[in-house]
Amino acid sequence: FFAKFFARRGRKPKHGRLAGDVLKTTDTFENVAGIGVSKGLPKLPQVEYERKRRYKEYEEMDEYPEIGAALDIYGDDSTQKNITGKIFEINTENQMVKESVEDFLHNIRLREFIWDIVRNVSKYGDCFIENIVDLNDPDAGIQRVKVLNPSYISRVENEYGYLKHFLQEMPDPKSAFAPDAQYGGGVGSGKFITLDKEQIVHFRIHTSDPNFYPYGKSILAPGVRAWKSLRLMEDAMLIYRLARAPERRVFYIDVGNLPTSKVEMYMERIKQKFKKEKFWDPQSGGISERYNPLSTDEDFFVPTRAKSNTKIETLPGAQNLGETDDVKYFRDKLLAALKVPKDYIVEKDKSPERKANLSQLDVKFARAVTRMQREIEIALGTLVRRHLRLRKFPPTLVEGEELNLCPPSDMFEKRRLELDEQKTRVVQAVKGLELFPNEWLYEQYYQLSDGEIEKLTDQMKTQQEEAAAMQPDPMMGGMGMGMGAPMGEEGEEGGEEAPEDAKGVEPPTQQPPKAGQ
Repeated sequence: FFAKFFARRGRKPKHGRLAGDVLKTTDTFENVAGIGVSKGLPKLPQVEYERKRRYKEYEEMDEYPEIGAALDIYGDDSTQKNITGKIFEINTENQMVKESVEDFLHNIRLREFIWDIVRNVSKYGDCFIENIVDLNDPDAGIQRVKVLNPSYISRVENEYGYLKHFLQEMPDPKSAFAPDAQYGGGVGSGKFITLDKEQIVHFRIHTSDPNFYPYGKSILAPGVRAWKSLRLMEDAMLIYRLARAPERRVFYIDVGNLPTSKVEMYMERIKQKFKKEKFWDPQSGGISERYNPLSTDEDFFVPTRAKSNTKIETLPGAQNLGETDDVKYFRDKLLAALKVPKDYIVEKDKSPERKANLSQLDVKFARAVTRMQREIEIALGTLVRRHLRLRKFPPTLVEGEELNLCPPSDMFEKRRLELDEQKTRVVQAVKGLELFPNEWLYEQYYQLSDGEIEKLTDQMKTQQEEAAAMQPDPMMGGMGMGMGAPMGEEGEEGGEEAPEDAKGVEPPTQQPPKAGQ
């Protein structure tokens, strides 16, 4: 009741470009879609809490050997070098833009961070990179980049789905290292910093799934259920092995005519005799007892009567400890969800058939890696274009620049070259038959448009004319000799001998005219 009258109204936060004020627990959010303040604490949409819960599961899955190896394979194949030793391929027609981009990638050391970026995107589905710009000299472009913790970054969009800005939650220093399933490894302090949308580059795997939008969908998402089942099966198998692996013994103890009330005491005395052994303790100077490790707690003691003698039988341990088909079943489902070939993780025989199978699997897995590279290239292009705009490059040059990653597999590239070679042979054979015009072949086999065909034809014609102009004409020497010599039958230099000399590799040298001619 008193809090209603004495409560202090929240102050309007001042948002600035490339900077932001710390929002206190009493501050309110205005014009922010889906985010508000309730009773002094930030009120985030349910998708934010679900995202942090997923991040916690992904971190636990990363500790699993097969899943960690799969994420490493995604990072290795997506960032491998080409034959020239470069990871990035810059496609632009302007040499100045290309040099500026190469210097930019070298200054921010993106070659060192790209593997971690790809692995985090594969693991979480998201990765947030902060652009560090010197506000005193913005024309110098982006100076360095910083990888942020995705658990504390929120994406704020308007009602139309357009990005407005980012919110960075400040972790609580007192409990930053305390595990919390709701906040993904750390408890937030409730204070937020507003970051401009041009200040953050959001790497994400785009998806239309409403359960993950507007964030990315990790490659681990389809395998969460299989991973939980696999973990339970492995625990059950381990417990079964520990419980059934040792041999057990059955002791049949003859109790004779002892009364029932004394049988239990007699059996306990027999148990202690088998469970413990006596030895001389020199420190105490007497006889002591210690546990006998050769006897297990799972032994059975059975009292018997009616002329039955005391005997001991051994129960064998579990005989099916080598059967792990149920565990392999869930492991195969997990690897299938990760799209990683099983032969990459599980080593088998080194037969030639397996090598041939790996070549085919490598091409199929390369397609999944290519999709991952396409998502990374979108964010990298955004990062490079922001740097070029800060450097005052014209918009036409900025938009025409592309930054690509190298092909993920040598076998994938080899197969593409083989297909191009076969296509070229088919086109050459069809062209030799002279059944179809060249324009039809270009359109059907190379998918070129009419404008591209016309441009290509003009370039080929110009190239042939330039090549013909550069080559010497072998007929010039023969024609010169024929004009100075008579065209009769006599004389070795004239008439019919000149064309034969002109057919040689080297043109004949012109002889001086004889006297009287």
